[in-house]
Amino acid sequence: MTILGLAWAYLKRAALTTCLNVALLALGTGTIVVLILVGTQVQDRLARDAAGVDMVVGAKGSPLQLILSALYQIDIPTGNIPLSQAQALASDPLVAQAVPLALGDSFRGYRIVGTDPAFVALRHAQVATGRLWQAPMEATVGAQVARAAGLKVGDQFNGNHGLSAGGAVHEGMPYTVVGILAPTGGVVDRLVLTPIDSVWAVHDAHHHHHDSDADEHEHGAGGAQGGAQPAQQPPEREVTSVLLRYRSPIAAALLPRRINTGSVLQAASPAAEMTRLLSLVGIGTDTVRGFGLLLVASSALSIFVALYNATQARRYDLAVMRALGATRMRISCLLLTEALAMGTAGTVLGLALGHGAVELAGRLVPQARDMGITGLQFPATEPYLLVLAAGLSVLAALVPAIQAYRTDVSAVLSRG
Repeated sequence: MTILGLAWAYLKRAALTTCLNVALLALGTGTIVVLILVGTQVQDRLARDAAGVDMVVGAKGSPLQLILSALYQIDIPTGNIPLSQAQALASDPLVAQAVPLALGDSFRGYRIVGTDPAFVALRHAQVATGRLWQAPMEATVGAQVARAAGLKVGDQFNGNHGLSAGGAVHEGMPYTVVGILAPTGGVVDRLVLTPIDSVWAVHDAHHHHHDSDADEHEHGAGGAQGGAQPAQQPPEREVTSVLLRYRSPIAAALLPRRINTGSVLQAASPAAEMTRLLSLVGIGTDTVRGFGLLLVASSALSIFVALYNATQARRYDLAVMRALGATRMRISCLLLTEALAMGTAGTVLGLALGHGAVELAGRLVPQARDMGITGLQFPATEPYLLVLAAGLSVLAALVPAIQAYRTDVSAVLSRG
């Protein structure tokens, strides 16, 4: 019988122990695979969504919150800034491009973003059907929004007040879908894009409605009392934030400092804030990764214990094999083969579990689905897991193999 056949026979004879060792190694490997897949895709997604944007300008507050709300649309804005100051930034000689954003409403949980058509090019998106918005109350929707809401060109919908689902509906101010963007795998897939004038118009109507209700409550349906009221000055227009591209590298040194110290605005660097965010997230990730490595190490220790006990229990069998002509090396290779078989099986099963879990999460968990998380990617670091498992398996089998190699055949057979 070959070494592989003998190893398989011994592993089957201790099926429960074998399965436990394989399962323990699979859990550890699967945990590490999940972290690698999710971490790699999240970092790629963050880098892709920030590409082309050198700086984000908004109201003073948390720089990280400003980046998350303006670039990734996953946090509430820090406030609004005057349109006049946003226009001044656009004309600054250090700025190559300034794309304003106006937030405040949503549609079925998807954010409505008032902006310029330049935003689409900045996000590297293309129109799949229809065209980009041109007039107020026209909307071009992301691929995910269109799919989730069943929207097509020509449809109309009303927005909700606020950035999450459940806000008051803006009745009487419907948006008309004029285009649908092709999928990009980025944040633009889950946005409704429209002119900034649309956001202003909807909110003007919303405030006018509430002002009218207040007047009727105070003066009754007959109108104002005590003569005509003085005309009120319309409030200055505002936007939420501005995405900037530098005209030259020197702008990175001059412009943020000037904005942060000399105005009511705040400038935040996507690269710096994302590095900070990933360092914060990395603490928890390192903990989970350490747990996965601990499981792998525990599996290696379990394999060592199993093989050591098996060697003690099979001393007579191994001695008989030696007496029948098996060499010392062949006996040692038998134990190494058993260890490698358990290590390889556990690692392959762990890879399958890790990829399967990530793919399942990408299909069932809304947040993972929104970020395009998939288990069908195969990072270049994964083959190292097989090498690591093989190395640990050999290391775990080393002592039992040496023990088997040094077995005194005559002494064992004489004792029966």
